[in-house]
Amino acid sequence: MLKKSDLYSTLWKSCDELRGGMDASQYKDYILTLLFVKYVSDKSKANPNSLIEVPAGGSFDDMLAAKGDKEIGDKLNKIIANLANANNLQKVIDLADFNDEEKLGKAKEMQDRLSKLVTIFADLDFRGSRAEGDDLLGDAYEYLMRHFATESGKSKGQFYTPAEVSRILAKVLGIGDDTRQDQTVYDPACGSGSLLLKVADESPRGITIYGQEKDNATWALSKMNMILHGNEVADIQKGDTITNPQFTSHGELRTFDYAVANPPFSIKSWSNGLENEYGRFELGRPPEKNGDYAFLLHILKSLKSTGRAAVILPHGVLFRGYAEATIRKRLVEHGYIKGIIGLPANLFYGTGIPACIIVLDKNNAQSRKGIFMIDASSGFAKDGPKNRLRSQDIHKIVDVFTKQTEIERFSRMVPVSEIADPKNDFSLNIPRYIDSSEPTDIHDLNAHINGGIPNADIETLQKYWDAFPTLREQLFESERTGYSKLTIPDTELQSAILESKEFTELSDEVNEITLEWFNKYISEFEQLDKSTKLSILVSKIGEDLLAKFKSIPLLDEYDIYEQLMTYWHSTMHDDAFMIMSDGWLEASRPRKAIDDKERKLTETPDLVLGNGKNAVKYKTDLVPSSLLVNRYFSDNKNELDALTITAADAQQELDDFLEENTVDEGILVAALDGEKITKASAKSRLSISSDKEEIAALNHVIELFDKTSKTKKEAKQAESLLTESILNKYGELTDKDVKEIVIVDKWQTTLAARITQEVTSLTLDLVNRIEILNERYGETLANIDTRLGELDDNLNASLNRMGMKIDELVIPDGDWT
Repeated sequence: MLKKSDLYSTLWKSCDELRGGMDASQYKDYILTLLFVKYVSDKSKANPNSLIEVPAGGSFDDMLAAKGDKEIGDKLNKIIANLANANNLQKVIDLADFNDEEKLGKAKEMQDRLSKLVTIFADLDFRGSRAEGDDLLGDAYEYLMRHFATESGKSKGQFYTPAEVSRILAKVLGIGDDTRQDQTVYDPACGSGSLLLKVADESPRGITIYGQEKDNATWALSKMNMILHGNEVADIQKGDTITNPQFTSHGELRTFDYAVANPPFSIKSWSNGLENEYGRFELGRPPEKNGDYAFLLHILKSLKSTGRAAVILPHGVLFRGYAEATIRKRLVEHGYIKGIIGLPANLFYGTGIPACIIVLDKNNAQSRKGIFMIDASSGFAKDGPKNRLRSQDIHKIVDVFTKQTEIERFSRMVPVSEIADPKNDFSLNIPRYIDSSEPTDIHDLNAHINGGIPNADIETLQKYWDAFPTLREQLFESERTGYSKLTIPDTELQSAILESKEFTELSDEVNEITLEWFNKYISEFEQLDKSTKLSILVSKIGEDLLAKFKSIPLLDEYDIYEQLMTYWHSTMHDDAFMIMSDGWLEASRPRKAIDDKERKLTETPDLVLGNGKNAVKYKTDLVPSSLLVNRYFSDNKNELDALTITAADAQQELDDFLEENTVDEGILVAALDGEKITKASAKSRLSISSDKEEIAALNHVIELFDKTSKTKKEAKQAESLLTESILNKYGELTDKDVKEIVIVDKWQTTLAARITQEVTSLTLDLVNRIEILNERYGETLANIDTRLGELDDNLNASLNRMGMKIDELVIPDGDWT
């Protein structure tokens, strides 16, 4: 059984075999080519009617047969050529030269490197990778593309649009269950095809794909990507879209129902060789040195009269002047722009600058009276050197855009009349219309002078007082008109809030909602099998979770949703995939941990039976051993913990005694003789010692060594017995046992704890703010004057004791400290 996480790590480690001779932009071609050959070979075995023909001499089995061969590089090239020729994939899958000595090494080095690489791919089995309706292989391809983009740097990372951004574009277009298979989507700068594939994911009935890509190697990636995602008939053309568009009919651009694009930002050479404008620049000609609007206008012209598009462009297109200002004004006046979504900076691999999504919609454009704007620039997570949109960020953006929901400091429907106002002059710069900055934290001078926390500051926490009506009175009392003071020490704030009746009621309500929500899907979890569509399942339970927490005060339902999705991606998906592939019982069995140091494929074991070379290491993926311990062996674990503590105490007692008696004038200094004391050396010294004090100390050391050894041995034996009992228990579990352990003990317990964290974190925010206010106004001006006076008096008293007076001190000229 192949988990997603196993597949990803295996594939990425395979890249280690190629690093050194080339950079990421080059070695990706080798890895992805082998991935492609392995995938189509496995699929051909599972389905002889596969659209991709795997000829004799053109399969992955033929690659395996070439392992260890001195001519392995040349043989791999020929195998790939045979597969390419059989499927008209020349210049698509045969771009990487597996016989390149400069990149892969000469003779034995190349032979070993390629043999190891082929061996790694041999362990992967893709015959059932899409059986559960989840695109394992496609996601693996995306995983590799993301890593290659990260390592390729700014100049070579533009072939990949982050999947999170791609999902937003696909969803804001309104593609869904009603989209017909004969409807079309087009990307004029399709790169590796990720945007087009995300659109296809949103259309369960299918959609017809068209794309064009200028770079030859990236075009080949896109062709492979389409096949790996089951879109073999996608029409991906090669060439420069602006100067040589491939999708034309009778001298006109072909039009499409939908379009998506992440074109190269601000390209300067966009018009080089341009002869036919195809009527694309009716609203104005873009500046010669900046092609952003050239792509936007090309897409607009390529849409049907009811077509929609979502395009990623740099923020500059929203406010730059001259020719671009004219085009922007006409776009607004014609009503073509439906919405603008401002994204966080540093999302993309080709640039760190912030970008935006411009949503075009020709349908009823003339009647459009406003542009819906979203400032989503602050919703992201750090992910290594880049920023990344979280599941909650994606869902919130899509929800708000789809429902046109106005949220303070986040989204707003901006009337065209306001955009056209002379003070704005058709600028679409989002901060002009949405102030997303946090309110200024204003200090109260009166409070600084006279003390007390201003009631105005306390009232900024009104959302908490609305949710907990009696809590404010419990925490604050009036000090003077307009000012209050804490009724308890600030160190007791959190416990007071956690123990308050209203917070307890909220916590209980959240737990009850979580339990009710989860229990609703237990039967579906129990019925997981090869026909389950995991993407549909997680979407359903996620939407329900959002709905259930929407009305709960203080909690952000998207934060709760993020807890589910984070756990889903890290654990639940792999668990479900194992269950669907192998069944509940088989998936629950421990497996031998991979320990292949030569190929750099090793796993940290969860259970170890035996010692040293005889140790057998196990992984317990679906049912962690800790869950069995909690259910069946809690007494044994308590006994083991007690023995472990006893052993640690014995070791500490020994260490303390040795440290005390082996330094300076310690009793055992002579016994050391420059060496570390062991039980054997202590016995040896004892046999020749005549000093009574030293003999007593040596006897005690030997006793401590024996005690430490005995307690450690007892703890080790108890650990071995527990491990053996656990391993035996796995074999005794029934199907019903496994389901209950995984669904209730593992999934439900973990999700409930994660959601409870969100509730607890509410108190931290409230406590933090109250502590800031209390500290800010805790020192009044009068208090400070009093303290200064006391310090002055103390100084004078000290000087008097020294026989000096303050007015007798002479401060020398110049710098001094």
